Amino acid sequence: MNGFINVLKPPGMTSHDVVNFIRRLLGIKKVGHTGTLDPGAAGVLLICIGSATRLAGYLIDEDKEYRAEITFGIATLSGDGYGEVTVEKDASGLCEDEVRAVLPCFHGKIIQVPPMTSAIKLNGKKLYQLARAGLEVDRPERVVNINSLEFISGYNWGTPHPRAFLHLSCSKGTYVRSLCLDIGSRLGCGAHMSFLVRTAVGPYKISESLTLEEIKLLKMKNTLMEKVINIDQVLSALPAVLVKNGAIPAVLSGAKLYPPGVAKLPGGLNEGDRVRLVGSEGFLAVAETICDTQDIERLVFKPVCVLPR
Repeated sequence: MNGFINVLKPPGMTSHDVVNFIRRLLGIKKVGHTGTLDPGAAGVLLICIGSATRLAGYLIDEDKEYRAEITFGIATLSGDGYGEVTVEKDASGLCEDEVRAVLPCFHGKIIQVPPMTSAIKLNGKKLYQLARAGLEVDRPERVVNINSLEFISGYNWGTPHPRAFLHLSCSKGTYVRSLCLDIGSRLGCGAHMSFLVRTAVGPYKISESLTLEEIKLLKMKNTLMEKVINIDQVLSALPAVLVKNGAIPAVLSGAKLYPPGVAKLPGGLNEGDRVRLVGSEGFLAVAETICDTQDIERLVFKPVCVLPR
């Protein structure tokens, strides 16, 4: 079984817990995910199975969408509801208009500092492991992109800790917890992320995701393959280069694909572009486009990720 499953991760499980569940259920070792989702969060977790695990790195770059609840007046060390409280203020004077007015400050490219409770590695150790040992270290800043940040609704205005729901689309590596902390800091009252649902990873929506119970039932009915997303579909954003049958063995061995082995070439390719190499029986490899000028200028395709047959 090779491909991807759009899983609805429940709160309380780590992303690795979901991977282990799928491994046990399907009885296969090669299972991975395409981007960690916090244990306390729910939502879309794209799981890769079999040889598709080799492609996980190409899907981590997908933009993601979230629905987040932010609670004002309380900031925590982790940025969510599970961490030690660092700031507590009466935010009863905060109003919806003030929250709406500050959100445009966080559109576009912003700088974030990853929280100590994140899974980022520093000198071979994950930050959350250092945090559990009582250590806090300097973390390198990162630039992320907030494509959109929308106010959905708010409630408990006039109380010490009002709340609001936000919807955002963002680039890979964005920490919504850090975003909530920064919004609270900008408003002067502190805040933390009290609830989070990932509603989409690239084109894969929460409305199409499967709960673990549904996956188990489909496995029992021998119909799970109907819900597995094939590799070609997941990589459909990459232009497809059709490979002649005679050149397929060379591609599968990792050799460069030269024009004589190309059956059909998409237009508009430039040096450095990533493409799908596709044979008569489907996906073969992800390749990088190279401009070869040794004899005459021509495009050559160098496989960077080959799937075994």
